[in-house]
Amino acid sequence: MNVVTTVIKSRHSVRKFKPDPVADLVVNDALECAARAPTAMNVQPWLFGVIRNKKTLSEIAAMTDYGKFIRDAPLCFAVFGDKKHPYYLEDCCAATENLILALQAYGISSCWVAGDKKPYAEDVRKLLDVPKEYTLVSLIAAGNPADIAIVQKKTMKHITFFEKFEKE
Repeated sequence: MNVVTTVIKSRHSVRKFKPDPVADLVVNDALECAARAPTAMNVQPWLFGVIRNKKTLSEIAAMTDYGKFIRDAPLCFAVFGDKKHPYYLEDCCAATENLILALQAYGISSCWVAGDKKPYAEDVRKLLDVPKEYTLVSLIAAGNPADIAIVQKKTMKHITFFEKFEKE
């Protein structure tokens, strides 16, 4: 393993955070990593929001179905994509993953909460005063982990094939 694969393999979704703030240096570096994600035709159709205000975090959490824990996170990133670009979803998901891995490299845990196609996407956009041409792709709660529950992943033999898929 190398440092990059170690960071990737150490990442787990965390939903319980300590109240400690996340340093601006970490936030800014993670945003820069997100902005360097692969993007179709180099369009970069994204807009990244950083939410730390407790009232706003609570409002976002209340809107979601599976993101109630956002309320207790020190911060939440919101990734929006420009809908006029055909690959905004793929591009913004790549940016989301870069952001999450950059946070992990600093020891900051996170959890990706879906945004695209969710009924609350428009409400979050309006709450954050994001222009209409953008749609919410993801919310990422982040902070120092208070509790880590590691879920077992499927074994490689159950999820990979080489050349052609063959039934056992």
